[in-house]
Amino acid sequence: MASLSKKQLPLVGAAFGAAYGLICRFVFGFGLAHSNVFEVMSGAFIFGVPLALGFITVWFGDPESKVRWLRCIFLPWLAGLLYLVCALALVWEGIICIIIWLPLVLILSTFGGLVAGICHRIFKSRRDRHYCVVVIALLPFIAAPLERFRSAAAEVRTVNTQIKIHNSRQAVWDQIKTVPLINEREQFFSFSHVLGFPRPLEAKLVGEGVGAVRYATFERGVLFVETITEWDPMHRLAFSIRADSEHIPPSTFDEHVTIGGKYFDVLMGTYSIEDASDGDVILYLASSQRLATRFNFYSHFWTEYLMADLQNYILEIIKRRCEPVPAATQTERDETKPAFCPS
Repeated sequence: MASLSKKQLPLVGAAFGAAYGLICRFVFGFGLAHSNVFEVMSGAFIFGVPLALGFITVWFGDPESKVRWLRCIFLPWLAGLLYLVCALALVWEGIICIIIWLPLVLILSTFGGLVAGICHRIFKSRRDRHYCVVVIALLPFIAAPLERFRSAAAEVRTVNTQIKIHNSRQAVWDQIKTVPLINEREQFFSFSHVLGFPRPLEAKLVGEGVGAVRYATFERGVLFVETITEWDPMHRLAFSIRADSEHIPPSTFDEHVTIGGKYFDVLMGTYSIEDASDGDVILYLASSQRLATRFNFYSHFWTEYLMADLQNYILEIIKRRCEPVPAATQTERDETKPAFCPS
């Protein structure tokens, strides 16, 4: 690297860091995945690779004895973002996994960069420095087999949401037991949909009472089969949920966040209707999910946020369909107002 200018070294370091990340992603995702030891959904990869990536970036991008600490903090971000963009372009990661992992990549790569800066000051001999970078680079590969001794713990978590609706219990009940087709003009912006989660379309009910089946359809061929477990008209509707994964196109969800898959599933849903003090009603929607990763303490924040976002979206659709339309906007809304919506 002697022929490179000082301005070029940081870019070289970022390229080395991104290349290291891509090599690890290939090994963990494709090269040795069949061994069941090296898995992308492991703590060794999710936490170890960003740390080592940041270390390598600073190690080769700022090799001088006088360490620039701001470079140690922010240069790894360039390598991390470059790696994520390349993984997305190669279709090795989906957009939702990129967004979920991004905060960890930035934080841990910075930590790795700071460790590299400290090691630059501590280790003076070339041999010790070589040992140092080799150990850090191999860290994810050393940790992965050891992680197999600890099985991934499955957790069931519940997400609760609610909305106030200016209408009667009967009107709300009619909107939750079946959901006629949601047309395009009724859809609106939602962060979960930006990340790739399909938008809800309709829910058809076959039969009534406990044991009846509700078929909830989402975009891109996603179907949930919901078996009614509680049926209390105008008060409570609960159902178990099974994703019809056999008929969901593989391109709909990222493989690591597939509903009904190894790591995540939605188990139950419950609607409850209560009277508000001012004569309106409050509609509650709760869902329980199974989460089984080796880093539930982090992933549960994202799964709960995304489920809450999706539930609030559904509740808002119900509210808009139930509440009377002001006279000033009646003409405009008549074009999209479902025939079943009470006025």
